[in-house]
Amino acid sequence: MASEFIDTIVSLTAIMEEETARLLSPVRHRDFAEMAAAKIKLVATLETMTAAHERTGTDWMATLDDEGREALSAAIRHLGAAAQVNARVLERQIDLSTEMMGAVATEARRLSGTRSAIYGASGIVSRTEVATPISVNASL
Repeated sequence: MASEFIDTIVSLTAIMEEETARLLSPVRHRDFAEMAAAKIKLVATLETMTAAHERTGTDWMATLDDEGREALSAAIRHLGAAAQVNARVLERQIDLSTEMMGAVATEARRLSGTRSAIYGASGIVSRTEVATPISVNASL
């Protein structure tokens, strides 16, 4: 059971490292949805294994030999390091996408001329800005 647990951790680490490398590369990749689905499936598998170990009530880590315990610890450390790097890269990508969408929306408002000014009876000018519809083509 411990070898399956370690193999799942190693697989999750490999997918995170591959995703990070693809996000950092200048080449556009289209299979991020599949990678995210694989990560979700592996995390669910880890949670299921952990819950099964906890239900048995035995300390399965104590049953591991020194080599198995060291392999598990190394796999968990490697997963933690890969997850931190992956999280930073994903956060950067999300921030860049948010900034780009903001710039596109600002430019669309500027070009569409949907700003208007209303002069009130007391001489006050009220400026309004109607939302400009934006369509995003995900296959760009």
